Amino acid sequence: MAHTADSLANPPDIIVGGDGVEITDVDGNRVVDAVGGLWNVNLGYSCEPVKRAISDQLDKLPYYSIFRGTTNDAVIELSTMLRDFFEPDGLSRAFFTSGGSDSVEVALRLARQYHKIRGESGRIKFLSLKKGYHGTHTLGASVNGNANFRTAYEPLMPGCYHIPAPYTYRNPFNETDPQKLAQLCLSALEDEIRFQDPSTIAAFIMEPVLGAGGVIPPHESFMPGVREICSKHGILLVSDEVITAFGRTGSWTGARHWGVQPDLLCCAKAITNGYFPFGAVMVAEGVAEVFEKDETGKGSIGSGYTYSGHPVGAAAAIACLHETERLNVKDNAAARGKQLHEGLRKLFMKHELIGDVRGGHGLMCALELVADRATKAPIDKATIGKVHRTAYDNGTMVRVSGNNIILSPPLVLTEGHVDTILNALDAGLAAAG
Repeated sequence: MAHTADSLANPPDIIVGGDGVEITDVDGNRVVDAVGGLWNVNLGYSCEPVKRAISDQLDKLPYYSIFRGTTNDAVIELSTMLRDFFEPDGLSRAFFTSGGSDSVEVALRLARQYHKIRGESGRIKFLSLKKGYHGTHTLGASVNGNANFRTAYEPLMPGCYHIPAPYTYRNPFNETDPQKLAQLCLSALEDEIRFQDPSTIAAFIMEPVLGAGGVIPPHESFMPGVREICSKHGILLVSDEVITAFGRTGSWTGARHWGVQPDLLCCAKAITNGYFPFGAVMVAEGVAEVFEKDETGKGSIGSGYTYSGHPVGAAAAIACLHETERLNVKDNAAARGKQLHEGLRKLFMKHELIGDVRGGHGLMCALELVADRATKAPIDKATIGKVHRTAYDNGTMVRVSGNNIILSPPLVLTEGHVDTILNALDAGLAAAG
């Protein structure tokens, strides 16, 4: 996720320690981690129950496969917990993976296979949103909506098509009203489905709140509208919740945040608090039954990874889910997210470099920086780099993605930590402006 020459010219910060919601670099600088690792350290760096679970499982059973004919006790226990956790989302089965990109790949493969089992083998295409991010595997990259993750690796998989995202700051409709824009994007989805022919489309995949594309929350009508359109045309809805699952939006899942039940849900990252690579695809009862009741032989699943259902990862996830629910982190994410978003709005009034402030749904926020508010010309790399470095020097690690500063801190941070983030950004914007 960087140019090698740039990494040589500008060596990375070397992080050597983590405690609570703070990290320490090799020079002894201690800062609030407003990146949350990479959207994943929801419980911070001192979550002892997860650390103990990993250590204890290493002593008990450090590895065994869950390929056909074997499994392990930890992953069975975790399956039951995930079924209960995702029950309000209508999801009752888990397919275990090694991480987010794996989860997306498996979900899209299962979507195609689901239709083949049902005798609709022509349903092979995928629809997704521009600005969406769905990992780096070839199929996931093909449904990605950002050229940064596509161009160097083309040609990608055929049969993947994109519609405009409900991105009020920049969209082809020049529409700034969120509700009107949502309806325009839904109309574009309907139009694309008609153009492609519904009988050729397997699934639509989306993030409930677009993350790596710049934290783009849609209007509340958008995802329910997508669900309705997909159901009407027999298209599966895949909710990519590698970022949003387990409380980040202020709800336990992004789909639940918008009142939607998807057919498949991808999760990873916070499932183990980032302490162990692990992921899962959650599957709706109706989808699972198509596989489980198949008598044609087409239901045999030819997907899986060496580390799928890894017992150490499963043990970490069990402990993490217990702690996530015990702390009820979704409520703190909502409260601290509101504080952070309001603080960013105040910075917008103060600093001309800020073109747009996005967030308002838990601890997912972004500042889009511009050279000129009137033209919306993106800020140059050197200037946003100065914002980043000055913020770091003032006690906060933030993430730069293009001309966006993205904030996704741990869900256990305090009011004081949010103040530190806002003060550091204030200093960075002042220094660059």
